[in-house]
Amino acid sequence: MSTPFWGPDFDELADTDPEIAGVVLDELARLRGGLQLIASENLTSPAVLAALGSTLSNKYAEGYPGRRYYGGCQVVDRAEELGIARAKELFGAEHANLQPHSGASANFAVYAALLTPGDTVLAMSLPHGGHLTHGSRVSFSGKWFNVVAYGVREDTELIDYDQVRELARQHRPKMIICGATAYPRLIDFAAFRSIADEVGSWLVVDAAHFIGLVAGGAIPSPVPYADVVSFTTHKVLRGPRGGMILCREELAARIDKAVFPFSQGGPLMHAVAAKAVALREAATPAYARYARQVVANAQVLAEGLAAEGIRPVGGGTDTHLALLDLRELGVSGRDAEARCDAAGITLNKNAIPFDPQPPAISSGIRVGTPAVTTQGMGEGEMKEIATLIGRAVRDPAAGPEIATAVSSLVARHPAYPR
Repeated sequence: MSTPFWGPDFDELADTDPEIAGVVLDELARLRGGLQLIASENLTSPAVLAALGSTLSNKYAEGYPGRRYYGGCQVVDRAEELGIARAKELFGAEHANLQPHSGASANFAVYAALLTPGDTVLAMSLPHGGHLTHGSRVSFSGKWFNVVAYGVREDTELIDYDQVRELARQHRPKMIICGATAYPRLIDFAAFRSIADEVGSWLVVDAAHFIGLVAGGAIPSPVPYADVVSFTTHKVLRGPRGGMILCREELAARIDKAVFPFSQGGPLMHAVAAKAVALREAATPAYARYARQVVANAQVLAEGLAAEGIRPVGGGTDTHLALLDLRELGVSGRDAEARCDAAGITLNKNAIPFDPQPPAISSGIRVGTPAVTTQGMGEGEMKEIATLIGRAVRDPAAGPEIATAVSSLVARHPAYPR
């Protein structure tokens, strides 16, 4: 069994558990063998993976640096302190908490810090691009809180800020959330701040999808406007799977207590260290160039898909993702996802605003450029990818031929080439 890029320790895994070793190798082969266009995924650096696979995984460290409930934390304290300092500097934040295990965990802690069950929250509708933790009935957010949903205008498919203000005045929410999982345009944080101030609400920005673009200076930052910013670290930011919270200093103690001990036990110190590595990488000029290229690639990809008869929702994108309406082709999102998968192109079906189809079928797809940009692809490759997606969606019989073209493309820009 050949040794993957992360080094000779893999030989021990192969000897101890060849079945799991096979899974790891197969996933590496999947990444190398196709186009990864899931907007919420990326390829971490080998340095991030090294921290994740380190001895820091062994340490129990309930609490915070200098205030742990276990002895022997003097070493892992350094990792968390480095990560906190890097996050504060990178984002210009007054306080940072690196311990949330995921974006949903981070959002749960934010609710716990600022609200009491039954309080009213104003958040973006899930069918219009919001997130499960923004009020879905299957989530704690929808079960424990009174969530009022705003959405996009039907004519422009952009956030209806007049509706947001009207709903805020009517319902007087204790917290307003902005941020989305399938909204391709910039969000007007100043407008949300104005609305929150008018009705006396906390303003929370769920920046999970776009915080990496903020880190690279490719889009405006929500930090100057928000009381709290929550996000994941594994999307454009290119860190390990996990979450993070930034907030104003006056909310620091409330946020920290809501993470630990209220909602989590011991932090995953290997993940905290890997977050610190990603934050250092994100502070470099190379990462800033990467973030700008992610946006440029997404814009060219959206334009290319429009030429293929697949309409970009909202007229295009300002970020790392595009949401596409397939109805002109008469193909459902579910079928388009399956046809692309058969051609070696991984993307996801997605509801579009005012979608006539149920979510399991949907009328759209969502594509993102973080991973392919990490692999070194640029605008030329995006034009080629748009053509391949268009062919795959229109003609399921062409899957094998398209897969050959995909293989040739990714061979020129392999994932984890070393």
